[in-house]
Amino acid sequence: DCMIEKGLVSFPDLKLVLLQLAVVTAISAISQWVMSLLTNKMTYKIVDDIRRRVFAHMEILPLRYMDAHQPAISRISTDVDQFSDGLLMGFTQLFSGVMTILGTLGFMISIDGRITLIVVLITPLSFFVANFIAKRTFTMFRLQTRAEMTSLVEEMVGNQKVVKAFAYEKEAEEQFDDINQRLQSCSLKATFFSSITNPSTRFVNGLVYTGVGIFGAF
Repeated sequence: DCMIEKGLVSFPDLKLVLLQLAVVTAISAISQWVMSLLTNKMTYKIVDDIRRRVFAHMEILPLRYMDAHQPAISRISTDVDQFSDGLLMGFTQLFSGVMTILGTLGFMISIDGRITLIVVLITPLSFFVANFIAKRTFTMFRLQTRAEMTSLVEEMVGNQKVVKAFAYEKEAEEQFDDINQRLQSCSLKATFFSSITNPSTRFVNGLVYTGVGIFGAF
């Protein structure tokens, strides 16, 4: 609006717009840096605490429990790493998502409150879709822990002489195949459900754009 045509450029207004843009960009960059710093620190402190507690708990478990269960080394390493990745991604997306939603709503209301109402009414559909997918994805990812397989491999390979002595090879192989099949099935389902999140939410976004386009045209 500050640049209509040749000779009709309001440089003072244009400088003000550019200054505002520079300030917003700077605030955004600093906020993202601070957010990354805080979420990383928080996530790794939580993970450190979990590992310490699990290790301390293993130290006080009775011998009969340790003898009856497979070693849980991968619970402390692999599974906690997966948990930390999820936390890190979740915190980052949560904060940036909330700020984006609030900023976008404020911007839309300042332009046209009626069209904003259309967006607010249709958008909750994406929450229902995301919730439906998230519940199923969570169940599959929860079953996808690799601790059981890692523990079995460590136990069978580490105690190879005992396995040979008791002719346990066939049972160990059957046990491994069973765990492997379950892990494969859960992984495929988890990947499928997580991969349909983007297309589903894009479909809802398409409905929002359509509603805004039609209502705006009228």
